[in-house]
Amino acid sequence: MTLNPADTSFLSTLRAALPEATFRPVAPHYLEEPRGRWAGQAGAVLAPACTTDVATILGQANSARVPVVPYGGGTGLVGGQVYPGGPAPILLSLERMCSIRALHADENVIVADAGVILADLHDAAQAAGRLFPLSIASKGSARLGGLLSTNAGGVNVLRYGNARDLCLGLEVVLPDGNIWHGLKRLRKDNAGFDLRNLMIGAEGTLGVITAASLKLLPQPAAEGTALMVVPDPRAALSLLAKARDHMGDGVSAFELIHRTGLEFLAETMPDQRQPFEAMPEWFVLIDVGLALGIDPAATLEALFEDALQAGLVSDGLIAQSQAQRQEFWAIREMIPEGNRRIGSVSSHDVSLPLGVIPQFIEKAAEVVAEIGAFRINCFGHLGDGNLHYNVFPMPDQTRADHTAERDRVKQALHDLVHSMGGSVAAEHGVGRLKVDDLERYGDPAQLLAMRAIKSALDPNGIMNPGAVLRSMT
Repeated sequence: MTLNPADTSFLSTLRAALPEATFRPVAPHYLEEPRGRWAGQAGAVLAPACTTDVATILGQANSARVPVVPYGGGTGLVGGQVYPGGPAPILLSLERMCSIRALHADENVIVADAGVILADLHDAAQAAGRLFPLSIASKGSARLGGLLSTNAGGVNVLRYGNARDLCLGLEVVLPDGNIWHGLKRLRKDNAGFDLRNLMIGAEGTLGVITAASLKLLPQPAAEGTALMVVPDPRAALSLLAKARDHMGDGVSAFELIHRTGLEFLAETMPDQRQPFEAMPEWFVLIDVGLALGIDPAATLEALFEDALQAGLVSDGLIAQSQAQRQEFWAIREMIPEGNRRIGSVSSHDVSLPLGVIPQFIEKAAEVVAEIGAFRINCFGHLGDGNLHYNVFPMPDQTRADHTAERDRVKQALHDLVHSMGGSVAAEHGVGRLKVDDLERYGDPAQLLAMRAIKSALDPNGIMNPGAVLRSMT
């Protein structure tokens, strides 16, 4: 089928149906993505103020067969928010739909527009004495609709799950302009197919999420953070098991960090305070949230002593204040920025069964070395099996020197991940970056079902064409 551009005639039709405030200048930031892999385009940027206006936009676009690219906070790392080629699309931003619609503290539920920024969700929950636990480095700019559309993960998946696990209901505008009023606060609802979970993770290819009802949780009575030096990833996994033995579900985050991450911070941000006098080869960041009456520092100290006797750790730091907790977390949260400043040859967001992670890290280094000399920064959410395995040029080179090797590095590592029962799209999604990977590694029956669903809900192919699935045009 053929898609048409958002031309002057089409925009005139929209202007007659929408408030003038809906129309935004096509500013450069709408056409960029953080890694600089693609430059987007847009015939117009529309920022509706309500769900009814979103429905009008999609209904008109569907009738005219004009592509629509939903835009959240623009923080996605796989190109799902940009449309680099084809007819100029409508870029649909929900930045004006940013209200907390309701907060039911006794039910542990918050209802919010899709344009709400994650940090504002955190603040609203905290003001009610509750916790919304989804947290990522871009929480100050990422918006709820994008987080749900990519099924975002982050640092607390170990304890609280992905975005999918925190969502009770959705309001969604379907490609033909019909509104699905699924904004329920129910924890049990088996009335038919689960459209909520179909829309979550669809990356804007099946409709536009306009609001969500979300789970809140009680705030932990006491929180603690520690850095512990481990000899290798295998020991880190054993330490994770011990942490769970000591604290059960009280372990909120368990992050594996390699020396390279600290070296990059020292190289690009020398003012950033380093946690250890001598950089360890591997260490973990452990974050815990415990019940009333349990001292996190004492509990972490007991864990360290137990692990020290078992030969799993050799050094450690336990935060003695909230300020020190924030210092520890700052190290972890600045690592992606250090990576960005160095400039990766190829970055990989992968997940693996926990038991094979040490073997993967060993084999992956061998696979990369067969292609050439590179630096590797391997870090991530060990507690849920999600690694960020990023390959960088040597100090006297830049990533531009390795353009010819980028695809070889990516395929070799993704082949290894697939052979070990992992996924090459752990928490960043598929977007445009990994469409080929989905076709290469995806189960044929799964792909057939996905294409059938896409065709049924979006027969004209207007919704984010070319993202997740190859465009039908």
